[in-house]
Amino acid sequence: MNEGSLVKDASAGLAHASFAEITARRRGMLRRYLYQRPRLMDAVVAASYTLLVAPTMVDAMLQGAWLAAALLAAVAGALFFRRSHPVALAAFVAVMEVAVTLLHPWGSNVSAGLWFSLYAVAAVHTRRFALVTMAAATAPLALLYLLAAVGPMENSFVHDAASNPGGFHLLTSIATGATIALSNVIATGIGISVRQRREHEQEVAAWASRTASLASVTERNRIAREMHDVVAHSLTVMVSLSDGAAVVIRKSPDRAAEVLGELSRTGRTALADMRRVLGVLRDDAGTAPRQPLASGDNLAKLLEGFRTAGLPLHYSHTGPALPDDAAFQLTVYRIVQESLTNVLRYGRSLGRVDVSIVRDGSGVTIEVLDDGAADGGGPGSEGSGSGQGLAGMAERARIYAGTVEAGRSGRGWRVRAFLRWPGEDAPGPHLPQLQGSA
Repeated sequence: MNEGSLVKDASAGLAHASFAEITARRRGMLRRYLYQRPRLMDAVVAASYTLLVAPTMVDAMLQGAWLAAALLAAVAGALFFRRSHPVALAAFVAVMEVAVTLLHPWGSNVSAGLWFSLYAVAAVHTRRFALVTMAAATAPLALLYLLAAVGPMENSFVHDAASNPGGFHLLTSIATGATIALSNVIATGIGISVRQRREHEQEVAAWASRTASLASVTERNRIAREMHDVVAHSLTVMVSLSDGAAVVIRKSPDRAAEVLGELSRTGRTALADMRRVLGVLRDDAGTAPRQPLASGDNLAKLLEGFRTAGLPLHYSHTGPALPDDAAFQLTVYRIVQESLTNVLRYGRSLGRVDVSIVRDGSGVTIEVLDDGAADGGGPGSEGSGSGQGLAGMAERARIYAGTVEAGRSGRGWRVRAFLRWPGEDAPGPHLPQLQGSA
């Protein structure tokens, strides 16, 4: 699969199955319904607390402790603010639970309000802050039971016959305090776990967003390289063919017709390549062809086109055939194309242009050498092009852990690229050396 299709498939995957949608599906129907309706969820929490403390409220009212029942109702109402003011809610609930315990000792599930408030604190604050808040909120009620067991309150409310007819037992008080502390630790731990999961989801979502942005940049760079190769090559060849046809049209009409035919074929090929590259941008459905050109026959046609344009080409291939990978073959094709285009544009007094491809194991070396005049300049030299072609070749080579070197070699210009094919280390069938010339 080539790099363009990988980028396109990744973009499509992000478009049709975003991370937020995946997370929503994981929550299940009921949790998703409540997650989308936070006020309803707050009402469910308040109702759950009311059900837990209902026996204590009823018992308090029957015994005339109306204030204790009112405080429990106030805690239930305060739970509606657990999202907007979780820390203040935890402090309020801690004070109210101590007051209720003093007014109506040994009520059941009195500390349930702290479960929900400590969970809310842990879900939005750091772990350290949540643990400190949990300790501070748990200490008053736990200390109250401790003082009732062994401190100055030992002979106070806990020994009241009406509220504790069986008498006070040290073990009961310790167990109650430990249960309250343990339940608060569990509630805080659940909140910390939820917060960590949410942070993880946010990090993954951010990573997915960065990956999508990087993929978009990579795709734009790929399209820019392709368009440069297509336009620069085609226009250079077409200009050379036009100039050649203008020269030979009177002396050799047959030769001129051949040159004009090659000019037409080059133009049609350029249009087809541009439609293939730009079609990816226009076609949201992904039906535009994105497969790269194969190197074999197209490389031969490329060389023949340059010969027709007037380059005295000599081509050789040594070693096994190129790897049967379209993206790798396209890289070789584009490097040869860009190198020969530069020769056609900047070469002067050319007598010979050598193109050689050598494969040795997993390494492929591409070399293009001309004997043009030293005053002809070269790609990237002063007064010549912008050097984007050489930069594009280097970028293509880096994909395959390769390098590109370009510079003067004697009278002419040499481009040497080395690519490493990672898919296989053993050489394939050995091909005899092929030669071709103008």
